[in-house]
Amino acid sequence: MPLAVQRRLGAVLGGSLALLGLGVWLRPYLASSWAPEAAPRAVPQQPQPQLTSLLPTDPSLSRTADGRHYPLVPSDPRQLAALLGQVEAALRSPQTPEAELPDLGHQQQVIYRVLSHRNALAQQVRAQLEPRWQSIFDRHLAARREFLAMHKGGRKPTSLPAWRIIEPEPAEALIGYYREAEAATGIPWEVLAAVNLVETGMGRIDGVSVANAQGPMQFLPTTWAERGIGKGDIRNPHDAIQAAARYLVRRGGLQDIRKGLWGYNNSDHYGRAVLHYASLIEEDPRAYIGLYHWEIHFGTAAGDVWLPVGYDHAQRVPLLAFLQQSPASAPPPGSSGY
Repeated sequence: MPLAVQRRLGAVLGGSLALLGLGVWLRPYLASSWAPEAAPRAVPQQPQPQLTSLLPTDPSLSRTADGRHYPLVPSDPRQLAALLGQVEAALRSPQTPEAELPDLGHQQQVIYRVLSHRNALAQQVRAQLEPRWQSIFDRHLAARREFLAMHKGGRKPTSLPAWRIIEPEPAEALIGYYREAEAATGIPWEVLAAVNLVETGMGRIDGVSVANAQGPMQFLPTTWAERGIGKGDIRNPHDAIQAAARYLVRRGGLQDIRKGLWGYNNSDHYGRAVLHYASLIEEDPRAYIGLYHWEIHFGTAAGDVWLPVGYDHAQRVPLLAFLQQSPASAPPPGSSGY
């Protein structure tokens, strides 16, 4: 269910981050920015998952330059539920090696993208999930379906956008930017993270929208130029995140975050989707790790095409020509919801 819309979360979530163990790679930031009133409880040690070797694979699949392939989605509901539960647990475990997180996050993303289209399979998978994952499952599907509803009935593109896909800033750096913006404005950092996710995949998309929105938080230059909103560089992640928080305040986000989000994108579907993702991070800050590692997928007439880091086109690209050159970007059977 969505994040409570009038709640200030800074003090509460500072403790949650430590108790839930956001991981060794975030501890330097937390140590310098948050001092607990009482010593946190010890987190029980869990066996190291080492799950990437268990993710579905096929030696015949085309691979990207770094050796990765498009995630496969089992068709059997029981197998899929077991895989999803393992992936969710591994993404939240502080003992999962950092090198395994990109493939685990991508697997999680593709599973939810597929199930958002396939209602019958989604119901079967949910019935097989452990109860602790069911609310998480529900919010992921609800968020994705809100975005699908925004584009319902539109023709599927036969070309790909003029974007550059880049590595995002480190996860701990982005959290620092979100929390700095929360401290300055009162807008919850989880909401800012969710907006960054849905706008550009945490900054992976470096491009200009059809409406001329730019940068990692997709500002129109005219909005950026408004007094008190844009400061610095519209394409700089730190500057854009601070500006987004200020804009949400201006649009009424402190009184009702849903109103602020409607000002950011004039769609109730958009606001509900953002708040579903924000609620996942609020409930367990380690949920951010999976979302941070989501890749860029673009819905086309050929299904959900994966645009990996290194995609770089100054003009729109014919879909079929791109897939001939980059077959690893094409969804294998069963891995696209279309």
